[in-house]
Amino acid sequence: MSRSSAFEPRRARPLAKPDHKPLKVARWRFYSVGLVLAILVAVLIVHVASLQVLPNADKGYEFLQDQGESRTLRTEIIPAYRGVITDRNGSPLAVSTPVSTLWANPKVLSQAPHRIADLAQALKANKAELESRLARYANKEFMYLQRQMSPEAAQAVLSLDVPGVYEQIEYHRYYPAADVAAHLVGMTDVDDRGQEGMELAYDAWLTGENGAKEVLKDLRGRTVKELRLVKAARPGQNLTLSIDLRLQYLAHRELKKAVEASSAVAGSIVILDVLTGEVLAISNLPSFNPNDRSRARGDGLRNRAITDLYEPGSTVKPWVVLAALDSGKFKPEDIIDTNPGYFMVGSKPIKDHRNYGAMDLAMAIAKSSNIAMTKISFALDTNTVRDMFARLGASQPVGTGFPGEGTGNVPVLKPLQRIERANISYGYAMTMTPLQVVQAYGVIASGGVKRPVSLLRVDNAPQGERVIDKKYTDQVTQMLKRVVTAEGTGSRAKAISYSVAGKTGTAYKAINGRYSDKQIASFIGMAPADNPRIVAMVIVDEPQGSGIYTNGGWVAAPAFSKVAEDALRMLQVPPDNIYQHDNKEIVDKAASKTVPAKTVESEKPAVKAAPMNERSAT
Repeated sequence: MSRSSAFEPRRARPLAKPDHKPLKVARWRFYSVGLVLAILVAVLIVHVASLQVLPNADKGYEFLQDQGESRTLRTEIIPAYRGVITDRNGSPLAVSTPVSTLWANPKVLSQAPHRIADLAQALKANKAELESRLARYANKEFMYLQRQMSPEAAQAVLSLDVPGVYEQIEYHRYYPAADVAAHLVGMTDVDDRGQEGMELAYDAWLTGENGAKEVLKDLRGRTVKELRLVKAARPGQNLTLSIDLRLQYLAHRELKKAVEASSAVAGSIVILDVLTGEVLAISNLPSFNPNDRSRARGDGLRNRAITDLYEPGSTVKPWVVLAALDSGKFKPEDIIDTNPGYFMVGSKPIKDHRNYGAMDLAMAIAKSSNIAMTKISFALDTNTVRDMFARLGASQPVGTGFPGEGTGNVPVLKPLQRIERANISYGYAMTMTPLQVVQAYGVIASGGVKRPVSLLRVDNAPQGERVIDKKYTDQVTQMLKRVVTAEGTGSRAKAISYSVAGKTGTAYKAINGRYSDKQIASFIGMAPADNPRIVAMVIVDEPQGSGIYTNGGWVAAPAFSKVAEDALRMLQVPPDNIYQHDNKEIVDKAASKTVPAKTVESEKPAVKAAPMNERSAT
């Protein structure tokens, strides 16, 4: 082999033709995978179709739809706005304001036990108590955490982002006049339902109808979107009361002074518009603040002037005289002999404070003579006095619609029941509410016309019904003017700028079937006397002291004087200047030194009393 051939490069082999077999294998695999996927997709499509299209396919569609919507779609209540209560001039007495309420889904919250301590601290609640409540509601999906919070306080809790804690909007009732008008207006409970007073009486009128809306929420219960309005909320209707808030504050203030000055346990005051029958003011003590329900309980809740029954005492004596005049058997100038200062009815003496001797009907009222009233009653048919009381409104409901309104009773008597006839003639052995007494004096003040008493504003004064001849009511009104003179029992009821006609009353209270030494003192009057616009009554329950210092002329009449004077000015009634003086200070000093005439209008009746607590329950 030559050298050249030894180093000659090898000839390259020709390239082999590509082998197509691997490509065929790859395509086969691709098609196989695609076929499997296609089968899976087909199965899925068939399953979905079965859920959505095929009937009764295990109700799968409905189940999945419900499950999805339960996590996202909610129907929320739209709370209805409760109607506003106002006084006759539109001043608000009860309004609803939006507040926040926090609630929890115990099933969700229980899954975050490490957040309960934070939640309890934010709510200012006891952690153990909160955990105990969650355990009781473990199978529920709703539990109140705290109701009627301020929006700021609620947001402070919500900012913690505790799972299962949500907010809803409610309304909270607010009473601007607080305790001043509480007994009439009443209050609602935490669910905005009427519980007392006019809130209860007109609950259906004031209550609206809740609405509803569909909203989309996230998993934490937060509203993402409002989808549609299902039903619009219908607000409650407004209610306009008869009272004038200016007069209400005046009445409440003067009643408080009278009760505190005599260290009494309770009191009531009512002002009635003679022309319309509207109650312009009504207040009681003790009272309550409806903005603080936790302290609203017991005696403080009673609207005593409407619900409580009592024996009205000497305030009924003008009605006896009215019955005498109406019977035709007596005239104003007729003389009643009260000698020798007592009058025996069987074995029971009827007494006056002293021997007033012979006097006419006007003086009998001015001196509040028990003997004169008894003799007048005995001179009439057995039930003539009782029938007159009924014509004035006794033994009948006033008809205000107020919850628990009392009716009282004046019994029908038999001829031989002379002791009972005597006692009724000066206001015992019978029961009435203060509002019934006010209504009766309203009949006298209106010249014998009886109008419905209303706690709602009256736009058109009712014509009323004539129940007594105006001639007789005018005569009795003139007699009542003498009560507030120096010779009468109610001289401290004088108003500075207006004439007054009225009557004092002092009655012993019956407790457990016997008359106690506790008294109810009152004064009721009308002003201006010759053309009355208002009738007002002041009652002081169990004034402390002795003698005349617990009588109606001493403890109740001064409150009437102030109320009548200021109320008539507020109502823009022109003064008739009967007691007008150049120097008001001189008048005030003179009034403070005036001592009412001494009477025994508080003389205990001659029979055993019926239990007042039983009467009040009827």
